[in-house]
Amino acid sequence: MFLTISATGTPERPATDLGFLLHKHPDKSQAFSTSYGTAHVLYPEASVERCTAALLLEVDAVALVRRGKGKGRGGAPDAALAQYVNDRPYAASSLLAVALSSVFSSAMKGACAARPDLPARPLPLRIEVPALPARGGPDIVRALFEPLGWTVTAQPVALDAEFPQWGDSRYVGLVLESAELTLAEALRHLYVLLPVLDDAKHYWVAPDEVDKLLRAGEGWLPDHPEHRLITSRYLSRRWSLTRQAMERLELVRLAEADDSEVEEIDNAVDESTDTEEKPVPLAVQRRDAIVAALQASGAARVLDLGCGQGQLVQALLKDVRFTEIVGVDVSVRALTIAARRLKLDRLGERQASRVTLFQGSLAYTDKRLKGYDAAVLSEVIEHLDLPRLPALEYAVFGSARPRTVLVTTPNVEYNVRWETLPAGHSRHGDHRFEWTREEFRAWARRVAERHGYDVEFTPVGPDDPEVGPPTQMAVFSMASAHSNTPTTAKEEKAA
Repeated sequence: MFLTISATGTPERPATDLGFLLHKHPDKSQAFSTSYGTAHVLYPEASVERCTAALLLEVDAVALVRRGKGKGRGGAPDAALAQYVNDRPYAASSLLAVALSSVFSSAMKGACAARPDLPARPLPLRIEVPALPARGGPDIVRALFEPLGWTVTAQPVALDAEFPQWGDSRYVGLVLESAELTLAEALRHLYVLLPVLDDAKHYWVAPDEVDKLLRAGEGWLPDHPEHRLITSRYLSRRWSLTRQAMERLELVRLAEADDSEVEEIDNAVDESTDTEEKPVPLAVQRRDAIVAALQASGAARVLDLGCGQGQLVQALLKDVRFTEIVGVDVSVRALTIAARRLKLDRLGERQASRVTLFQGSLAYTDKRLKGYDAAVLSEVIEHLDLPRLPALEYAVFGSARPRTVLVTTPNVEYNVRWETLPAGHSRHGDHRFEWTREEFRAWARRVAERHGYDVEFTPVGPDDPEVGPPTQMAVFSMASAHSNTPTTAKEEKAA
């Protein structure tokens, strides 16, 4: 994966000023470690008249497979061959964009302590990318770069020069030339538009990508004629993130038109006098209730059984009282998404040591679940067929035996309050049952009595006087007299 940046100069303004701007000396060849390989910076030529800096990215294919579990070529978990046979080591993509921002971070910000006057000075620049994926062909390349002041040459690359009848590939050889742009502007254009043209990213697109896009797009993206396409592709077509970015871009355009600051435009609501409370989603209320119950129990080592996509694990990580958090789920896909949500590959050593994710079925006993202070079954039991519920009961209450167990499940009586839920339907297509308050309490009391726990019940969400809360939670606490009493062999056999 290769890219060159060239500048021409005169004795008064030598081309080797490029070295000051990039913070890389032309007489040195330097290597920088990245998450997916090694980036090399070298200067094939460096004279007063012409200076060229080259960025060569050597991709570690094994690291790409191990850490690139998101969408995009080489990262799809259900495409084993595509993980190893792809264009990632050769064609410019989000991998190269990330390397640019890492290796040339100061240049991208327009900072140069040695020569403070240089960053604001336009340079006669020439940028070459020999192999650039371009979904949309040369036309889309020109549509993206020409409005920014570049002269664009996008030469299609043949599938095979020996067989011209096969036609062109989706790659182009790109040359950009301009004498009107600063180096910082040029790097920010590349940082955004390389993954846009590739139309894929090698990492999970999280909400913070909106901020990255707006920072790199400051000064040019709001007025770009293709800003909608750029925004959508950069954010991997995630509708919610794209809408958020477009709203913020519109504020920037309005502020520029009014010669005002964004904060002055976005002031329709005075937060100091706003008394209207926005409803808190039930999922958030449920997590808050679970965290509060765990804090009250004094638990430090917590199991999230059926952790799904890791929302509760993420909430628990924010509280240092929880020293060990284990997420367990039968779905490998859910665990993969949870790992992305938690950014496990980017966590510091101390934070990473607090969390573990592993695959497991709650229908079987598992010695890895023993010895914890608390376990959470949040919206889990209703996904099991009723005949399999005793197996889960024994695996958690009989075998693992944490001191505290929290169980939440929907209250079917509350379903009549959901205007969009047809009568007689469950809240989720995978729910095998939904219990009334009395049914849930009867089950919880039987489990508590059988395994030596006390149980209390807590409403989650608005407690309707007629139909109760939308979610019901049972808090099981191990009775002191039974803290060391094992379940009998007869009970184990029955389970």
